[in-house]
Amino acid sequence: MTRPRAFTAVLATETNTFSPIRIDIEAFRASLLARPGEHPDTPTLCSAVVTVGRRFARDNNWDLVEGTAAWADPAGLVSRQTYELLRDEILDQIAAEAPFDVVVIGLHGAMVADGYDDPEGDFLSRIRVLIGPKTPLIATFDPHSHLTSKRVDAADALIAFKEFPHIDFVDRAVEAWDLAKRTIAGEVVPVMSVYDPKMIDVFPTTSGPMRGFVDDLVRRERETPAILSLSVIHGFMAGDVPEMGTRLLAVTDNDPALGDAVTREFGEALFALRGKVRSTELSPAEAYERALAHEGGPVTIADMWDNPGGGTAGDATVLLAEAMERKLEDTAFGSIWDPIAVQLCHAAGEGARMMLRFGAKSAPFTGNPIDAEVEIIRNIKNAEQRFGESIVPIGDASLIRIGGLEVILNSTRAQCFDTSLFTNFGIDPARRKILVVKSTNHFHQSFARVSPLILYCAAGRPYPNDPSVTPYTKAPRDIWPINAAQGAGDRPRTASREIVQ
Repeated sequence: MTRPRAFTAVLATETNTFSPIRIDIEAFRASLLARPGEHPDTPTLCSAVVTVGRRFARDNNWDLVEGTAAWADPAGLVSRQTYELLRDEILDQIAAEAPFDVVVIGLHGAMVADGYDDPEGDFLSRIRVLIGPKTPLIATFDPHSHLTSKRVDAADALIAFKEFPHIDFVDRAVEAWDLAKRTIAGEVVPVMSVYDPKMIDVFPTTSGPMRGFVDDLVRRERETPAILSLSVIHGFMAGDVPEMGTRLLAVTDNDPALGDAVTREFGEALFALRGKVRSTELSPAEAYERALAHEGGPVTIADMWDNPGGGTAGDATVLLAEAMERKLEDTAFGSIWDPIAVQLCHAAGEGARMMLRFGAKSAPFTGNPIDAEVEIIRNIKNAEQRFGESIVPIGDASLIRIGGLEVILNSTRAQCFDTSLFTNFGIDPARRKILVVKSTNHFHQSFARVSPLILYCAAGRPYPNDPSVTPYTKAPRDIWPINAAQGAGDRPRTASREIVQ
């Protein structure tokens, strides 16, 4: 009996089209650029299809061909040359090794390249041309993405992470490979249905009401055999593209009527939650007052909108400046992106004291650069942190002390995912009064284990977090809250069978 042959590859990043930081091939090299056979045993956020695929192929006696895996930490537009180079590299690998019984691709879903509003749709469409209409094409992706008609037309099944923070990214890769197996065996015929509730919002799943919403979604999957997968596409409000917005996605076993019904049901329920799901956002002064009033610690304050995971630089100094003005003690910051400051700290060496200017170089509304005498506590080459099963590079990094404040400076942009960001520098998070992290919600699972109080702070305006005032030029105008800001109110939503025709 012939062993099934599968191909897998990854091409992923998240594009904040308002970010001034462009992505070239060096940005992929700094995060992950693994050619065939070079992918490490640990996955990145979007490359779990490779590591899970290896185990799956071994356990099921399949032949797996690994293509290039490319992931860049979120930023602004990808250069046209870089996107086309990586796209064509993977397409050439498929063409050289074809035919395949199935193709499983890892995407992010919010990439935008110079000249391409929908590079993932372009990529999947070109793969479809190469493999023909009958070979199953399955992709996993991040829910902070744009579900476009081109992607739905090209793929047999799209599966998004359900959780925010995305602690289930490996589980979704397992789901994708299981679906590949069942599809090849003729057990199921995956068909997608999409519903557009005409909205955009932020949907953290660590608390209600989104916790209950996702639990209901999982329960419906489990109780309905004909439903192969359900996904909430949160959308990505920092991506100014024509199909920006939230979507509900179902993959059914050849039952589009069921898919249409269940996506409409969940889509209407989600629309009813509009404006009720975001975390309470405090000002810097409010966040510190609440943290200082709390008995015990550590209290974690999320600098939620200077989040490199959303494409910002991660160099805003608003919260640090407030802490310095208050002369706070026992407070640690993770982290501030400043490659030049890191170089200076590494040159000076551990134990040195020096005047240092750092932070607030990337964009307006991120505070002012900090000028202070600092003590260099720790320098690390090629520093890392963990996120679930993955290892996240933060580049050369330094821990500095300013009075009673400790600040991690990093040279490769990355949000704070895990308390290991601090422990790797010798900081015991449990022994600090306040921890300040740059992340919107991915930090939550790890820090909730040590922090009895987690606060979300909106400091400065490094990220376009209010769609009602964001100066979009391409995004749809008929979605909430953009239409509400225009005085249109809540317009009727439309089922998106129109999308997939």
